[in-house]
Amino acid sequence: MSKEITIVLPKLGESIVSATIVQWFKKEGDDVALDEPLLEVSTDKVNSEIPSPVAGKLIRILASADEELQVGDPLAKISSVSALEKGVASDSPKETSVVASIPTTGEMRDFYSPAVLRVASELGVSLDEMKKISATGAGGRITKQDIESYSMKKTSVGALPPAPSCSKPAPCSMGSDIERLKMTGMRKAIADNMVKSFYQAPHATLVSEVDVSEVLKVIAQQKEPFLAKHGVKLTITSFVAKAISRALQEFPLINSSLDQDTILVKKFVNLGIAVSIDQGLIVPVIKNCQKLNIVEIAKAISDISVKARTGKLSPSDIADGTISMTNFGMSGVAIGIPIIRFPEVAIIGIGAIQRRVVALEGDLMAIRSLMHVSLTFDHRVLDGMYGCGFLAAVKKHLEHDLKLE
Repeated sequence: MSKEITIVLPKLGESIVSATIVQWFKKEGDDVALDEPLLEVSTDKVNSEIPSPVAGKLIRILASADEELQVGDPLAKISSVSALEKGVASDSPKETSVVASIPTTGEMRDFYSPAVLRVASELGVSLDEMKKISATGAGGRITKQDIESYSMKKTSVGALPPAPSCSKPAPCSMGSDIERLKMTGMRKAIADNMVKSFYQAPHATLVSEVDVSEVLKVIAQQKEPFLAKHGVKLTITSFVAKAISRALQEFPLINSSLDQDTILVKKFVNLGIAVSIDQGLIVPVIKNCQKLNIVEIAKAISDISVKARTGKLSPSDIADGTISMTNFGMSGVAIGIPIIRFPEVAIIGIGAIQRRVVALEGDLMAIRSLMHVSLTFDHRVLDGMYGCGFLAAVKKHLEHDLKLE
């Protein structure tokens, strides 16, 4: 006897309560194999494919593309006759609800989803070419956006079809010198999160100048032996991360979130570090950064950077951040005012290092390496003087706390 199984949206991470459907790989009436990908969902910059926990026939799709659902909401109904469905007892009733599971990287099967193959065919991307494409999907899979990005880079972008005619009576035209680009799922997630943060939290920013001359000396002296011993590079980012985590122990309100009228102060520092990839900016998290020394932080930064750029981040890698930092100084920008990542209450911006002549004590002059550090914070939670104290603590640790282990 067949059973009607309702597939519901699984929990995709500790703090993730919703997801947006990107695309369905199956349509109503299709046969579905156990663990075959049913659909792709997006959760705050990470896309995940949800496999079928049962084998059978997809009889009804209950949620459409671009629809946002909460964990536990129904996705689809599958008619199944198998007694070996994953997560379904043999004596289950005729109609059952099943939570789909997200497989780990090791469980992912090495094949392309139907949607990816269809897009590749439409864009003229061969299977041999697909093997060379950098994958950004869950478990190292190639997504539709990866194929589109590769195709755009491979060929020069020509004129796109004009948009539908403008409303009358004002005539208008769209020439071939205008390109229309549909926002990707990741870009939309970034946009939605930024709008929510900017308009919900009153932003204020403070900027401090830090002398990183001594840090750079340590890096120059230890660069080669550090790489040989630990297998990762020693960079200024590791020292900044350490300084932030130490300063948060002195100013814990900055390491918090706001739940209506309650401030949730975190006793652990889960530091998000922005990493630039082709699709945008993604912020993987170093968990319990307050417990790590420079060596451990450097290894953690290297690990999350590699995973971000090779598309191997899992939802848990970007979840549960308590504060974030972004290093726009790598592009040469001296000062920046980033937007807070909701639901955090602060973000630190790191500017470019510049060598300048400065006045020292005793009216001495010297060439020093200086860097601007900005703190953007939610003014509902923090006052300016508290933020000033935090920046002073970051400056103190960055200039004087130079131990590697």
